[in-house]
Amino acid sequence: MSETIIDHIDAEKGPKTRPADAASFAKVESPEKNQNGDTIGDDRNLDTILGIPVNIQVVLGSATMLVSNLLKLGRGAVIPLNHRVGEPIDIVVNGRVIARGEVVVVEDDNSRFGVSLTEIMSAQAGGMDI
Repeated sequence: MSETIIDHIDAEKGPKTRPADAASFAKVESPEKNQNGDTIGDDRNLDTILGIPVNIQVVLGSATMLVSNLLKLGRGAVIPLNHRVGEPIDIVVNGRVIARGEVVVVEDDNSRFGVSLTEIMSAQAGGMDI
C-alpha cells in the first residue's frame, strides 16, 4: 500500500497529492542499552508517561437545538438527550471514546454517581489508535 501526502487543496481541483518518501516520516531510533542489556531510562520514561494528566468525560448524551430555543431555557427546563435510559454511555479520554458503561450509584457515598465499565473499545474498532 502506497502512502500519499496531501500537499495542498485547491477548491476547484481538489487535493494535490504526491507520493510519500522516507524523508516525510520521523526517524525512530532504538533506545540505548546498558551492559546488562537493559534499556537505559525505561523507568524514568515510564514514570513521565504515567504522570501525564488526561481529561475523562462521561457522556450521558447530547442534543442539538437552535440558538433561539437555547435562549428560551430557564431554571427547571428539561433538554431531551439522544440516549435512552438503559443504553450504554460513552467514556471519553482526551476527546476519544475509549469505553462504554452504565451509570451507578457509588457504594461508599450514595450522593455520588460513578460509571461501571461494560465495554472497552479495541484499536481495531476505531476507538483507540495504538
